[in-house]
Amino acid sequence: MVPGDISESVVAQRASWVLEMTDALRDLPIKNKAEFLQNKHHVAAAESYLRRSLEALFDIGRHILAKRFAFPATEYKEIAKGLSEKKVIVGIEAESMRKMAGYRNRMVHFYHEITPEELHEICLNHIDEIRLLLEKMLQWVKENKMGRGISNE
Repeated sequence: MVPGDISESVVAQRASWVLEMTDALRDLPIKNKAEFLQNKHHVAAAESYLRRSLEALFDIGRHILAKRFAFPATEYKEIAKGLSEKKVIVGIEAESMRKMAGYRNRMVHFYHEITPEELHEICLNHIDEIRLLLEKMLQWVKENKMGRGISNE
């Protein structure tokens, strides 16, 4: 793998998806636990919106690693680790992304173990972390436009 240009359109498209999905989560009655839990459609929608927002977030991270660093991360935890090693995200944000990778994997592979209550807690208390990580990655892309790095494709 050879380093190349980060595509602004890829980053923008995935960032837009993260924002759309997290906005959709906020439209659900997350603040009212009883209302949220009594409607199975709220729970299913929350799971879908959360999973898709995480996947789009990690797609941005994978794109940064592949294009800027020729770092071939395929698994979500590898993406989180690579972004931390390359100082795209640091400190508490890196740890948060690692936890999100684990949660996304549980949602896909161990979906039967995730309770509606756990999903509610994640949506209530951690959606802002997804948006914060998005902001950190977008800031890194913006700050690293000089020289080789960003294409308009």
